[in-house]
Amino acid sequence: MKFITAIILTALTGFIAGTLSFSPWWGFAITSFLVAVLVHQKGGKAFLSGFLGISLLWAGLAGWMDMKNNGILSHKIAQILPLNGNSFLLILITAVVGGLVAGFAAMSGSYLRASSKK
Repeated sequence: MKFITAIILTALTGFIAGTLSFSPWWGFAITSFLVAVLVHQKGGKAFLSGFLGISLLWAGLAGWMDMKNNGILSHKIAQILPLNGNSFLLILITAVVGGLVAGFAAMSGSYLRASSKK
């Protein structure tokens, strides 16, 4: 139950951090860190919940933006990168990058909480 709660809280707070105009692109890492401090899990589960929460959020948002402009922008960006114009692969890479940043931030929060108990 903590795992699913952490995923939902990470995605929700990451979305809120992304909508703030003064927040940098990595603002979701701070929220992932804080969620991991508040919802105590072991390091591996904290990483996975942070990774899944933000990667699902970013994949959903990127896919939604891709559908809104009929894939024109993502196709052009995928041509600039070595992806041969594959929009799906661009969305997947976007989700993985965001998920890794959030996962490591969440794992750090989990380890900080564990070290403060000792």
